[in-house]
Amino acid sequence: MARSNTPDDIPGVASRRAALRLLDAVLRRGDPLDQAAPPVLRGIERGADRALALAIAQEALRWMADLDALIDGATRQILPEDAKARSVLRIMLAQALRLDMPGHAVVATGLPLLMGGPRRLAHGVFSAVTKGDARLPEAPTLPPAVAARWQAAWPDRVDGIARGLAEPPPLDLTLRDPAETAQWAERLGGMSLAPGHVRIARAGAIEALPGFAEGAWWVQDLAASVPARLLGAGEGRRALDLCAAPGGKTLQLAAAGWSVTALDKSARRVERLEDNLKRSQLEAEVVVADALKWQPEVKFDAILLDAPCSATGTCRRHPDVLHRNPGIDELVALQKAMLERAAGWLAPGGRLVYAVCSLEPEEGEAQAAAFTGLAPLPIGDDELPGGLKAADGWFRSDPGMLADAGGIDGFFAARWVKG
Repeated sequence: MARSNTPDDIPGVASRRAALRLLDAVLRRGDPLDQAAPPVLRGIERGADRALALAIAQEALRWMADLDALIDGATRQILPEDAKARSVLRIMLAQALRLDMPGHAVVATGLPLLMGGPRRLAHGVFSAVTKGDARLPEAPTLPPAVAARWQAAWPDRVDGIARGLAEPPPLDLTLRDPAETAQWAERLGGMSLAPGHVRIARAGAIEALPGFAEGAWWVQDLAASVPARLLGAGEGRRALDLCAAPGGKTLQLAAAGWSVTALDKSARRVERLEDNLKRSQLEAEVVVADALKWQPEVKFDAILLDAPCSATGTCRRHPDVLHRNPGIDELVALQKAMLERAAGWLAPGGRLVYAVCSLEPEEGEAQAAAFTGLAPLPIGDDELPGGLKAADGWFRSDPGMLADAGGIDGFFAARWVKG
């Protein structure tokens, strides 16, 4: 049988082409990687190939500044930033230097992406870099705009944050029943940094892990589990989870005994929330509505506002956020409006927790300091997992923290009480 000349018929090329398209979606269109991935990966049959395409794109984005430096050091004439050859070389070098793939396999699956283009140039650059025993630095170089913001905000922490981005993080699980923490840590071969938490190495399909089908746990970064923890046991009282989908905090609150109303304006994301509730055998009233237009019929004893934000704190899991415009000013205005509106829905003695998965102080510390609608209820060290410390009565984490235990996302949370 004659060999096909169609590049995607070559084994492995389809997953590399998908990685290239994901890179383009993030860098040219500004799409979040998790939104770009489903349509791009839909045509790839094998789960392992889909996972590989995503891993290649993530590593190319995580180390892009350093990969570009290697590319530029091996060319006489600098390739344009948006040149296809540069993007192909990024994913080729990411495979060789980060995913430990053999050079011949990288070349065989990478050069077909440049059919009719500068294949010889790309081959030459790749060979020059890899045969020169190139090494990436210990920590990724942050994009200039990100580095400038974080150097100004966290001058003593920015190097640690960068080091925390060097590797994809482990997998954090929140348990439906915190009393079973020791049993699930043993069964899953993991470790626990707090009651109701297990951390495991990433390996294979999440759905195949023990406990998934029966809803014994759900995936949730340790930092993301803190805001709901700050509301304590529900004992049947009413709680409102704003911007609730895909539902991790709703599940936490329901498992802690709260009577939960979960609100989100995205019908598509609410479907995931409802699926997670069904799997975990937990209950909540689910509402599809815009929090700035919706009006509840009752007051709540607790409100959790995990507000829309730049999501820069998730950069170790989602390196694409480093390469997208965060739109901080617009988000700050939205957060302020939602915070002020939520405060009016509290019953006397009720507690409000505001949280963002952001490393931008404008969305965290500055937002909390400017809010005067309720009395502050400081967060104590004894309420935080993993030996984390409160700062000024607030919770602040970043990817440089808990480095010996696998790190943590960047998060901010503040708490108030209605007198």
